[in-house]
Amino acid sequence: MLFILLGLILVVLAFGPQYWVRHIIRKHHTPLENMPGTGAELAAHLIERFKLEGVRVQETGPDQNYYSPAEKIVGLAPDVFHGRSLSSVAIATHEVGHAIQYNRQEAVSKLRSKYTVPAKMVQGIGIFILSSTPFIGLLAKAPAVMALTVVAGIATMLASVVFHAMVLPEEYDASFGKALPILEEGYVPEEHLPAVREVLKAAAYTYVAGALADILSIWRWLLILR
Repeated sequence: MLFILLGLILVVLAFGPQYWVRHIIRKHHTPLENMPGTGAELAAHLIERFKLEGVRVQETGPDQNYYSPAEKIVGLAPDVFHGRSLSSVAIATHEVGHAIQYNRQEAVSKLRSKYTVPAKMVQGIGIFILSSTPFIGLLAKAPAVMALTVVAGIATMLASVVFHAMVLPEEYDASFGKALPILEEGYVPEEHLPAVREVLKAAAYTYVAGALADILSIWRWLLILR
């Protein structure tokens, strides 16, 4: 019973934030007749306005919205690239916000490069520890040693989620330090700003919500080891 309860808690932690993010974005994805341009057109305009040399807009796959500093690409999913909704313009501006961060070489723009690689390494170590647990248990022939190995593996994988959460200030700045002030200048009618704030908050938490899904991998390993 306790094992099932733990599983339900992990599922809620993993999928709850992701469901909320997708719900908010879908909620404001209805095209608006008075929207003067698409997400891609707004992104291109802002790139020119802020003189982000070498940065270009590119259509990507579904749900793939990002800024690649190495390639200087603002990648927008088809519904954002071609969309004329509040979600489209907010997400497009959020990604341009990242481009502005990197163009200005702001300290917050270095968080991703600083923590992403260590996070992946830590996660890899966690998977290795958990996968080697049965062999360690057989060699040591001691349940306590096997239990400590499981605990170490779980702690390592949870640390990966913490590392991902450390990138949140960068995402939050792209939404509320960059995108919102820009959109408040008249790009979006004032009556739509509350909805835009909701979308920008969802955009800021997308990265962390995705990282929380890593918790499910811990649950899968526990099932296997059990």
